Amino acid sequence: MNHPEYRIEGGGYTAVVLGLGAAVRELTHEGRPLVVGFGADEEMPNFRGAFVAPWPNRIADGRYTFDGVDYELPVNEPERGTALHGLVFDIPWTLVEHSESAVTLGCTIEPREAYPFTVALHARFSVGEEGFRSVITALNTGSRRAPYGVCPHPYLVAGPSPLDEWVLELPASTVLTVTPDRLLPVAKEPVEGTPFDFRAAHAIGDVQIDHAFTDLTPDASGLATVRVTDPRHGTGVAMVWDESCPWVQIHTADLPRKPESTRLGLAVEPMTCPPDAFNTGEDLVVLEPGATHRAGWMITAL
Repeated sequence: MNHPEYRIEGGGYTAVVLGLGAAVRELTHEGRPLVVGFGADEEMPNFRGAFVAPWPNRIADGRYTFDGVDYELPVNEPERGTALHGLVFDIPWTLVEHSESAVTLGCTIEPREAYPFTVALHARFSVGEEGFRSVITALNTGSRRAPYGVCPHPYLVAGPSPLDEWVLELPASTVLTVTPDRLLPVAKEPVEGTPFDFRAAHAIGDVQIDHAFTDLTPDASGLATVRVTDPRHGTGVAMVWDESCPWVQIHTADLPRKPESTRLGLAVEPMTCPPDAFNTGEDLVVLEPGATHRAGWMITAL
């Protein structure tokens, strides 16, 4: 089934955003891919470019308790027994506004037994000299407070060299360790002395990463920046965001069941909260009735 898609251009950047899930299908700068995209007639593979809400990452067993009530979400990652990546990545979004360099899409998370809350979402995507910017606004239009979290899911592309050769700079001093089989949170630990310490930029090599990081060191403007570069070709890409996302998930896209898709790009997912936050409560956004939450991030060519 074909869904509408919206092309925006400006400052040398071109992006294509789908009406299905508000997914970013394509992003280039001067013709160079900045993300791993997918074809117009292809179903979104591996959550490439997905928009993820009202929770990022995983909820163990799809079960959580909020305000003293137990809920059970559909398990859509059966091999790990988790509810993965929210409720809006595969539903139609409505066009709100479209110009040459910007597009805004909207959808509403309607109440259901597993998530009996009403949250209206607006996602504005724009391009310009600075890069490709996304701003996500959530409004609780219901009568009860709602748990909420959000993140994007781009696979960044530094250049044509293999991912192992790319150099990663990740200004995070803490990593969330996870269970090897289900990737569920275990404990927060310092990155120092681990394979996950990329505070000083260096090659990714053969390390496999599918972890959330926090304790991000901002720059003078209060922004966190992840940079990934391809030294052999002198190209790269950066992702920048503000304090609305104190976490970031990094994934080297190791997909043993899909060797043709493995390690094609580096997933960089600024998150408002860590995995399983509906259960742990850590950095969970609670939207009171009528309250608004905003988050944003930008992708820039280097």
